[in-house]
Amino acid sequence: MNSTEMGSNWLQGAGLRPTRQRLALAELLVGDGQDRHVTAESLHAAARGRGDAVSLATVYNTLRAFCSAGLMSEIPMDGNKSYFDTRVDAHPHYYWEESGQLTDAPKEELRFECLPPIPDGMEITAVDVVIRMRKVT
Repeated sequence: MNSTEMGSNWLQGAGLRPTRQRLALAELLVGDGQDRHVTAESLHAAARGRGDAVSLATVYNTLRAFCSAGLMSEIPMDGNKSYFDTRVDAHPHYYWEESGQLTDAPKEELRFECLPPIPDGMEITAVDVVIRMRKVT
């Protein structure tokens, strides 16, 4: 299966219409079968580098549509930057401070003994774990 078919199947599996822009971005995200952690800016640069005419606003809107459709998850960082992850199961991440890279961390050793109580009338929908790292100097 080529990258176009993979991207198209990914979109159609979530019930999303495969527009030209969605297909171009889907190919970059899942066309080789690998999981990706991207920012809107890095995906925009990759698309432009490939010759795809897509605006940064379209990239943001498309990533949000992919998240709403359950194809990706958003990992907010530092209040002004988000990463978007094509792997949607619950798993922790490493954030490499020197490079600004986000990667998957193994989830087999992660344990939660207990969580703090939440307010009445609320339910926990997710617990995000980002382990920030930097080299020891």
